[in-house]
Amino acid sequence: MIRFEDVTKIYSTDVVLKNINWEIKKGEKVGLVGSNGAGKSTQFKILIGEEDQTSGQVIKEGNPKIVHLKQELDCDLNRSVREELESSFKDIQNVSAKLLDIENKMKSLEIKIHSNEFESLVDQLAKYQEKFEALGGYRMQSDVEKILPKLGFSNEDADNLVGKFSGGWQMKVALGKIILQKPDLLLLDEPTNHLDLDTIFWLEEYLSSLKIAIIVISHDRYFLDKLCKKIIFIDRGISEIYNGNYSFFVEQKSLNEESQNKAFQLQQKEIEIQKKYIDRFRASATRSSQAKSREKQLKKISKIEAPISKSKSPIFNFPDCPRSGKSVLNIKDLSHSYEDKILFLDVNLKVSSGEKVAILGPNGCGKSTLLKIIMKRIFPEVGEVNFGKHNIITSYYEQNQSQALALEAKVIDLICNKSPEWSQKKVRTFLGSFGFQNETVFKYIKQLSGGEKARLALALMVMKPSNFLLLDEPTNHLDLQSKENLELAIKNYKGSLLIISHDRYFISKVANRIIEIKDSKLFSYNGNYEYFLGKKNKK
Repeated sequence: MIRFEDVTKIYSTDVVLKNINWEIKKGEKVGLVGSNGAGKSTQFKILIGEEDQTSGQVIKEGNPKIVHLKQELDCDLNRSVREELESSFKDIQNVSAKLLDIENKMKSLEIKIHSNEFESLVDQLAKYQEKFEALGGYRMQSDVEKILPKLGFSNEDADNLVGKFSGGWQMKVALGKIILQKPDLLLLDEPTNHLDLDTIFWLEEYLSSLKIAIIVISHDRYFLDKLCKKIIFIDRGISEIYNGNYSFFVEQKSLNEESQNKAFQLQQKEIEIQKKYIDRFRASATRSSQAKSREKQLKKISKIEAPISKSKSPIFNFPDCPRSGKSVLNIKDLSHSYEDKILFLDVNLKVSSGEKVAILGPNGCGKSTLLKIIMKRIFPEVGEVNFGKHNIITSYYEQNQSQALALEAKVIDLICNKSPEWSQKKVRTFLGSFGFQNETVFKYIKQLSGGEKARLALALMVMKPSNFLLLDEPTNHLDLQSKENLELAIKNYKGSLLIISHDRYFISKVANRIIEIKDSKLFSYNGNYEYFLGKKNKK
């Protein structure tokens, strides 16, 4: 349906894409992956015509309708769900408005029946009614009614304002508007960001059921595994195609790199042997012809390219900290509400040393509130929250922690001031593990994107020695490599952990206990994420 042929994109200071080649067929579900800044979003912009490629061509079969679901949702919060879904039929609504205007004019007392003006309006009415029918105007309401239950909305919900729903439900409205436009290709940029697990499960199933082609940019590895049957990997502007899901891509990529490295080493060894033979016998009376023959063969050989060194950012570890006592946290008979909603009702929770606990539940159930109560940012209405009595040192990462950064400081200066004993090399290495490399370390904080600020805030928190970490959505703005770095750091962390995350792959790597918030209660599962899923599926 669409093919990129040798597409290159050069900005004034950087080559973003170099001879990109890939294609997508009708109905295919494709994942576009790579580190932040690899050029994924640039390819989306080229596809929808926001930008032009510097060279190469994008070949489209026919005239496919391409629609982009952006991270910033395009929804009018003051319309009802039904009105917002109907707004996707702009052409029909324009014609409908014109028909209403003509009908009102015809009813006007100033226009006489059978006058020239009246006859003209009759002709216009017929013309616009024909257009209304051709556009599917009579199907509009039934199309909206059909999609409402697929999106999870009841008829009562459909009459409520969009602004009354959570971000996950607003995403469903935005997606519904796009599907009603009947696109041939849907572009999704980080669609699972800020969605709770139930909504992510729904999105996976819904997108899988669609017959249209989809290209998705995502750092949600579970999501890519479930939805995509092809992965396009972008690294340093170059594309590689893997015909399988994300897990297949990871495994195959590793095997390819290993195979290429072995083949390169073997060929280099063979070339070295031949060169030595040629140098030794080039002047020999008996073997010079053989040496020349080998030299000709050597020039014709198809050389295997040296493996590209992996562009992995350096890993980091949490600083050492004195061990805590066995009891880390004890919550007793806690009840708390927000406005008219009861978040917790007589809940109890104990956390012991070494436990790494993931807190799961839908948006709005009180996950972030629970961490704020533990950290005494909010005081509970009823109940007790106590840390263990022996040596508990906490470190807390809030979702909006990046807002407290000193905007006028430079990135590197911020880290140097926090750890003046560190060498410049150690500071640069540490920042590299959070995606700040080369000249980006000299940026002023006010110049950073939202994601960069979040990563810097996380880096600052990591520097503080602690034995009890509380992390609220720490992976939201991390690319895949940075997530892997954080996973490894948490695995090596000797302390205890409470973590809120919608990244299921991340949770499966770091958590050894799951707490689910449901119906104002806490349900504990003494195992990892796969154990939790198994128990849930049996219910």
